Amino acid sequence: MITYIKLVLTAIIWGGTFVAGRIVVQTMEPFTAAFFRFAVASICLLILTQKIERRLPKLKRNQIFTVILLGLTGVFSYNAFFFLGLQTVTASRAALIVALNPTFIALGAALFFREKFNGLKLLGIITSLTGAAVVISKGQVINIFKGSISWGEFFVFGCVLSWVAYTLIGKSVMKSLSPLAATTYACIIGAIALLIPALFEGIVQNFMQFPPSAWLGILYLGVLGSAIGFSWYYEGVAAIGAAKASIFINLVPVSAIAFAALLLQEPITVSLVLGGVLVVVGVFFTNKS
Repeated sequence: MITYIKLVLTAIIWGGTFVAGRIVVQTMEPFTAAFFRFAVASICLLILTQKIERRLPKLKRNQIFTVILLGLTGVFSYNAFFFLGLQTVTASRAALIVALNPTFIALGAALFFREKFNGLKLLGIITSLTGAAVVISKGQVINIFKGSISWGEFFVFGCVLSWVAYTLIGKSVMKSLSPLAATTYACIIGAIALLIPALFEGIVQNFMQFPPSAWLGILYLGVLGSAIGFSWYYEGVAAIGAAKASIFINLVPVSAIAFAALLLQEPITVSLVLGGVLVVVGVFFTNKS
């Protein structure tokens, strides 16, 4: 029972990351926000790794390149797109676009690893893509073909592609490294990479000017959204299996929409609800198959 409670709480926490990110980027530059998030997350994950695995394992020579790729895709590019997108895209819409992750992972796995691709999975992919089109276009799907979609949506979609790359690369990395160790290394590498553009944004000069709301958002993203969320999710995977644990991910956009409505007063529109239902149902079919 405790495992299921932790998985539900993890989904709720991850839904809240979209709201926290939206709040943070109102006063903090995107690369600066991303760096602080993963500087905090790296410290927390190092402590967790020390507690659970006794030490962070030393990388072998043949692991270095792929682990660097993990940091550049799952941390650097994902979070650059995440914070750039949240500057203009509402938290609820961003969450529903990012909810496409399993759909595109299934496509990538079929394309690069020849994983099984059946009728139910195809139905799930079509359904979730249709839902995403409704969300992105605000119910006016024809606008997608007219090219009237903002850069914000493209940035958030970049999160999806980054996470697909991270997941597919991770398949090989996690054969020789535990998920906790691999993620800790990815966070450290990603944070170092994010520091470079953050310096150009004026992270040093602006350090004392960020309001308490931005720092609270960073702590939420780094401690709850990254370290605790990751830890609880993989506890769930270990206890009940990846297939069952992944079902709880469908709650993320639901909690994101609820938090966005309550805390940011974002409207819950017909297109958001309809598109959201299609995305969640489509992802469920994709995972189930």
